[in-house]
Amino acid sequence: MNTVVIGVIGADVHAVGNKIIDYVLTQSGFHVVNIGVLSSQEDFINAAIETDAKAILVSSLYGHGEMDCRYFKEKCVEAGLDHVKLYVGGNIVVGKQEFSEVEARFKAMGFDRVYGPGQKIEDAIADLKLDLNMA
Repeated sequence: MNTVVIGVIGADVHAVGNKIIDYVLTQSGFHVVNIGVLSSQEDFINAAIETDAKAILVSSLYGHGEMDCRYFKEKCVEAGLDHVKLYVGGNIVVGKQEFSEVEARFKAMGFDRVYGPGQKIEDAIADLKLDLNMA
């Protein structure tokens, strides 16, 4: 079974989207480890280590995802998780910015997939299945 860790990073308390993502991923055949809201990078990393996760899906809706995700990939590599796929999505930056620029910045930070506001979870699931050789 493909285990994925999901959660809401930083000081963000937006729980509804997190619950929906959990439900849809579970229905799509993933074993979901949901660390909930107000999660630190270390919370995600520790959960991934403990569960042998194949991917980490980071959500943020309060706009400070860019700040909260800095050095996330480096910490994953230090923890021996360089093989784990990193996804980030939601309202991940402050203000209205061109998504292609936002995506480029997050990819430069080491994220494999980046999703903006309004992106359908089904898109992420299709990418996840492709990335984890499930498709």
